[in-house]
Amino acid sequence: MKRLALIVTCFLTAAVAVAGDGQSHAVPLIFDTDIGNDCDDVLAMGVIHALQTRGECELQAVTITKDHELAAPFADVVNTFYGRGDIPIGVCRSGVTPKQGSFNVLAAKKDDGKDRYEHDLRSGNDAPDAVDVLRETLADQEDGSVVIVQVGFSTNLANLLKSTADKHSDLSGLELVKKKVRLLSIMAGAFRQIVNKEGQLYDHKEYNVVKDIPAAKTLVQDWPTPIIWSGFEIGKNLTYPHESILRDYQYVPHHPLPEAYTLYIPPPHDRPTWDLTSVLQAVRPDHGYFDLSATGRVHVADDGLTTFEESADARDRYLILREDQKGRAREALVQLSSQPPACQAAGASN
Repeated sequence: MKRLALIVTCFLTAAVAVAGDGQSHAVPLIFDTDIGNDCDDVLAMGVIHALQTRGECELQAVTITKDHELAAPFADVVNTFYGRGDIPIGVCRSGVTPKQGSFNVLAAKKDDGKDRYEHDLRSGNDAPDAVDVLRETLADQEDGSVVIVQVGFSTNLANLLKSTADKHSDLSGLELVKKKVRLLSIMAGAFRQIVNKEGQLYDHKEYNVVKDIPAAKTLVQDWPTPIIWSGFEIGKNLTYPHESILRDYQYVPHHPLPEAYTLYIPPPHDRPTWDLTSVLQAVRPDHGYFDLSATGRVHVADDGLTTFEESADARDRYLILREDQKGRAREALVQLSSQPPACQAAGASN
């Protein structure tokens, strides 16, 4: 009976995205990540796959801004775990954050001589360039349909903007983005002062910006579509409960999400949900998990400090998290990230 229910779930979730007109309304999504520098990228991928299983989005490509050869294979581990190992993965070769990281090593982990996690991509050296993947993916999508979630550095998207016509499209990168992209949801910057350990307020220079300031400056200057920013303060004030890591992923002997979380900082540790918030807002903008600022323009200073200048009919808005929104948002992130890969579970059940 359990097996039958799971199989039915597979068919139902595949049909959720089809409205009465017979057309799919799943958000075509590109995920641009510095996976390996923090475990929130991994949890964010779990949220994406859960939302895709529910028919709310469709992950078209993953592009990597961490320049280490195991970053792309680990992204392939996660995609394969959720039954989507054919999703294209592109890499940068920028030299930014070239260290392995604490959990990308799971892509090379062996148990009794066999991969702990099935995957095909063995090294980022074998992966295509991120800009090539981005251009090919965008060229294949309907005009004005794509949502890009950037949760790492702006390296790949800045390079995309600078790209020229190629075999995938006669358009420049800027023209291609303007034609195909509906929204950029980005985890970067800080738009509220942060309280330090001494209880003092300070202006925070956020990691994703300062690690590639020239790229961030290119992005804020030239990006042609609306941008919603999830600032450092959002994820910092909405933490993932470590109890979920210990409890909610035990439906398989090995799961890449809790293992990555534990290798990064073992429980008890409630990790900020920075990258998860950008995914949640990108796919479920009307659920009231967050408020939005007025429109304005984000600026990046030479030292990486982000500021926001309010302006009517401008491009940028940033997330605001009220105290009474935290419970719903946290519960949604826990339930989505820990959701089993339904079809994989159905195939494995007795």
